[in-house]
Amino acid sequence: GGPMEILQLWVNLPSRLKMTRPNYVGLQKSDIPTFVTEAGVTVEPVSGEWQGVQAPIQSLIDIHLAVVRLPGGATFETPVGPGRNVFLYVVKGEVSVAGTGVPQWNLAALGDGDAVEITAASDAVVLLGHAEPIGEPVFSHGPFVMNTREEIIQAVQDYQSGKFGAPPRV
Repeated sequence: GGPMEILQLWVNLPSRLKMTRPNYVGLQKSDIPTFVTEAGVTVEPVSGEWQGVQAPIQSLIDIHLAVVRLPGGATFETPVGPGRNVFLYVVKGEVSVAGTGVPQWNLAALGDGDAVEITAASDAVVLLGHAEPIGEPVFSHGPFVMNTREEIIQAVQDYQSGKFGAPPRV
């Protein structure tokens, strides 16, 4: 009945968790808690914890993901544990991080630090995430992400033989 935006994120797992039963979580807007900062920035935590607010998803590997809605000129700052991989994707508008502009529909991988500070040049919507680096080889094919070619072949065979089970009913 109207415009719809979907952002889908595929999550890699360390080798020790690769054979975990596949899982899909579909969230509706009403499932996601929301809080507003003093600067008027709206934060919608999807996974992990954001400034004391628990998100509906607690991942196997401590992934923190949130939708951040910034009014033009507003700044959002949040702590990030040292050594974590941090990224942001600009869904709408333009933002800057550490003085570097990131335009709409661009992904930015951020450097090491203990906090992220995002400033909106215009009204903006950002997907912000951080997690511990896995530090293992990555071999991917289609929707499968494993560590070796042989594991990919096995995953495809398992999928084709029905070992992943029936698709979820949504």
